[in-house]
Amino acid sequence: MSAAIYLFTGPEIGGQNDEIDRLRIQARQGAAKAGSALDEYLFYAGDAHIPDVVSLLENESLFASARFIVLRGAESVKDRADVALIAGWAGSEQSVSTLILVSSEFRVDKKLEDCVPNPNQRIFWELFDNQKEQWIRDFFRRSGYSITPDAVEAILGMVENNTQAFRTECARFFPCFEKGRTITEEDVEQILEHNREESPFTLFEALADPGKAPAARLEQAALILRNLRAGKENSAVPLIAGLAYCFRKVLDWHRLTAEKPAPGDLDLKAAGFAKKRDQVQYRTAARVWSPVRAAAILALLSQTDANIRGGLSGLDNVLLDVLLYKCV
Repeated sequence: MSAAIYLFTGPEIGGQNDEIDRLRIQARQGAAKAGSALDEYLFYAGDAHIPDVVSLLENESLFASARFIVLRGAESVKDRADVALIAGWAGSEQSVSTLILVSSEFRVDKKLEDCVPNPNQRIFWELFDNQKEQWIRDFFRRSGYSITPDAVEAILGMVENNTQAFRTECARFFPCFEKGRTITEEDVEQILEHNREESPFTLFEALADPGKAPAARLEQAALILRNLRAGKENSAVPLIAGLAYCFRKVLDWHRLTAEKPAPGDLDLKAAGFAKKRDQVQYRTAARVWSPVRAAAILALLSQTDANIRGGLSGLDNVLLDVLLYKCV
């Protein structure tokens, strides 16, 4: 029996986390039956030293015989030597540890993918719009609340499109209202709009605000960047990935409107712009950045990501500041 290695890809972070939690509970129970504890670790591939990660998997500690390791950002594991180390461990028959490779992208390096048995590979697709709406309604219902359709639409327009973000943001309502209440659009504006945490998506909104002069856009974006970097989830890698997602959507908008200058509802939905908020945001963003400039920014994002992962992480604040300046 080979080592327990899994590969979870795709943008549905909530689904990934639910499956990771299931495997974690399973691993804890297995360790307990063996009369041991389970050492648990979380690494980000851009910051991790892969030989150290594999060493943890291969060696027991004094108090725990097994490790449970989650390695996020697995799409950046491309070095041949690193992949060979993971492949060597994955082929071992004695290990009782678990390694879960996680990426918000759809694919990782082919040789890394080949380390993982097909049954242990899973793509977590983004939910369809009607599934997201149902997820939010069910979440409130299970917690003792109901919610109006307008309020659901407002949440979808404000919150990042994965169930992990939905769960975090929707839970904010419960300390504020008694059970049995019907959550309205006004409640959403009160709780989420006025207390919204910064994210790569709010950073993009600041960069794309056509109502402000470039200097004001840059100043607001720099302030949001500082707040993001001061938070717990302050890694530059997911921040760059979020911005890249937004600029790819700008290119998608340009392609759509080049083919159909006046796209209908079905065209917009098929292209991923079903929500009115997204339509407004990317229509204005497309006026700020032409297709050529949006493509140039995507190349810049990719280069900045490569520089940070490639050993310039000590300069990431400078690199991010330069990135914002060039975007504006």
